[in-house]
Amino acid sequence: MPPLSSHIPSSLTEATEQAQSAVQAALQDGYTRLQVEMVIPEIKHQPIAEQFLTIFADQQFKVFFPDAGAAALARRDWQNPDFVVRGLGELTEPIEADDDLYLIVNPSSIEVGSVEALCNEAADRPVVLLNPQLEDVAVVGIGYAARQLRERFLSQIESCYYVRPLDNAAVYRCYPGPWQVWRETAPGEYEWVSDVASKPSGEDIDRILNATNDTAENLANGEASRSNSSPNTGKTKTNPRKKGLLAELQQFLKALSQ
Repeated sequence: MPPLSSHIPSSLTEATEQAQSAVQAALQDGYTRLQVEMVIPEIKHQPIAEQFLTIFADQQFKVFFPDAGAAALARRDWQNPDFVVRGLGELTEPIEADDDLYLIVNPSSIEVGSVEALCNEAADRPVVLLNPQLEDVAVVGIGYAARQLRERFLSQIESCYYVRPLDNAAVYRCYPGPWQVWRETAPGEYEWVSDVASKPSGEDIDRILNATNDTAENLANGEASRSNSSPNTGKTKTNPRKKGLLAELQQFLKALSQ
């Protein structure tokens, strides 16, 4: 059974709130390279970034976007805030002595060199990556250089929040909780299936879901007590459900695009 505090979000608003809590918890535990991943098609990164700024209100921070154009749009939409909002590579000296923290919004694999350089220059100051897409094989590659990049830099980033709806399933992680696989049992309704030690691959997800198909069929046929009861305790295993993930996310995305 998953911890009571661990549950898949039913809306993008709830996902953002969970991600904020996960980032704060990871920072308190001493992590300095963090990433938040909401793998949702057509997601709007700027509004989520704006919500994230509230947890850094008592710190001096800078916000970086992939390029100067995206940064300029953010400054306009955020009504020219008093904190720094710039594109990666736009500032000659992005790191200053009195900076506390850096937020990088939606960097791609094209910017991976700039992101790594900023992280190196930031030293022990936290850098939070919001919805990064740094591992594009077409750009990063699959050879020795790519392996070195992953070992040297990418593997050092803690994925403190992750949610990804899939066909009939979802992958979820909210620090300090474990990685989890959830299954869609009905349209918009999910149940927890398993905790896993690390981010599961597609093959891992298929194996986990297939391993529990018989149990799911028994539950659907009203045979839960026979298939799940423990001979020692007589207790029936039940999985918590969460409704409306995809439906709520789609509604929220539509609202953001209007």
